[in-house]
Amino acid sequence: MRTRVCISIDTEFSIGGAFTDPARLPVAEPMVWCEVDGRSQGLGFLLDTFERHRIPATFFVEAAQRYYFRDADPMGTIARRIAAHGHEVQLHTHPCWSVFRHDDWREQVTREPRQDDFYGRAEEDTVHLLRQGQETFADWGVPLPTVFRSGNLQHDDTLFAAMARCGIPYSSCVGLAVFDSGDARYRLYSGAHPRHGVLEMPVLTFEDWRIGGRRHRKTLTIAGTSFAETRLLLERAHEQRVPLVVILTHPFEYVQRRDDGMRTARRNALHQGRLERLCRYLDCNRDRFQPTGLGEAGSALQAAPDERNVLLQGSGWRSVRRLAEQVAYDRYGKWALARRGAPA
Repeated sequence: MRTRVCISIDTEFSIGGAFTDPARLPVAEPMVWCEVDGRSQGLGFLLDTFERHRIPATFFVEAAQRYYFRDADPMGTIARRIAAHGHEVQLHTHPCWSVFRHDDWREQVTREPRQDDFYGRAEEDTVHLLRQGQETFADWGVPLPTVFRSGNLQHDDTLFAAMARCGIPYSSCVGLAVFDSGDARYRLYSGAHPRHGVLEMPVLTFEDWRIGGRRHRKTLTIAGTSFAETRLLLERAHEQRVPLVVILTHPFEYVQRRDDGMRTARRNALHQGRLERLCRYLDCNRDRFQPTGLGEAGSALQAAPDERNVLLQGSGWRSVRRLAEQVAYDRYGKWALARRGAPA
């Protein structure tokens, strides 16, 4: 049995500090394309890398930002570009963008600061957000979404009931090291699990170290996991017949920047190297691993979902090595950005 592997990319704009500083405005395309010296080190880098290694990916494209970017609708162009490259375009929603429906949005944010929560949100409000996303996809002219991912991986049982009402058959809303609802029914590390008729395919959560009785769990991301760790997890997933490994990333993680507008930014060679090595590894090991989109995986797994909830074990020393490497690179990046941003 080949292990399905899905690289998923949350593709979103930024509020840009507008909720806390009246002088600031949301940021659109720069947060996705991430141009440095005229070259896209975000989405452009991702599309080029996937094409070079023949890797299909899933881009979770944020739709609620349309409440702010009404007329220009810049995300529509991005969604169509991704689809034209043969990748899945699926629905991602950050509820905070919906506050821009109101003329007095600044006052609303002051009164209710938790604007970006799906956890605890009323079902009718969640249904409204999901249907807004479906309508947006139709307006963009891309296939209607079959998979949903919530902002910040926030979830509760009500979210899954809302997805079922909206006819969304698959989801990837759980990543326990990012958000844990405390509900045992959603303490999902891996596999494919039906909830309210929706098949949840969580971002892989693994145990990266343990010291005595203390254990640390981590959700699998490109920015937070070395290639050596990821390769080990893939090999252990295949050995234990885990049917699907979902990996999370964002376009903006492939640059180091001083601001969301990318006015002072540099290529993040560390993160780009991790993705490049992962794609090369998957391309060279297709006898064991099947790169796939999440919609395609959901369709294949739906008839007989593997509900084993395997918690894979990482490697403590690899984790320590990755932490040291990350700290050193981040410090160097801050120094390099300061030099780049310094006046001539």
